[in-house]
Amino acid sequence: QVQLVESGGGSVQAGGSLRLSCKASQYFSCMAWFRQAPGKEREGVARIYSIGGDTLYRDSEGRFTISQDNAKTTTYLQMDNLKSEDSAMYYCAATNEWCGLGKSDYSHWGQGTQVTVSI
Repeated sequence: QVQLVESGGGSVQAGGSLRLSCKASQYFSCMAWFRQAPGKEREGVARIYSIGGDTLYRDSEGRFTISQDNAKTTTYLQMDNLKSEDSAMYYCAATNEWCGLGKSDYSHWGQGTQVTVSI
């Protein structure tokens, strides 16, 4: 059974940093991070292709960086200079198909990790 397990969320003051991790039970060719704030749609934040490392970001003003470990089974999201509007549940997503930042691109999802940024 495929598992994606997120960790690293928490509470931080505006301007601070967090590093989210997503451990996958198997290799996927494409991994991504999404987030969903209360009352809002789930939106793609960043994605990375495991082969070649090509990345794609929703405009985060260069504050977020997606990366992977050498085994390509753990995907990270480094978030710097966090703002209150970054507060959301962050989800890891995976697929072995072509992928962008759309929810429908992904077939596997984690349970999420909460990020709360206070002013």
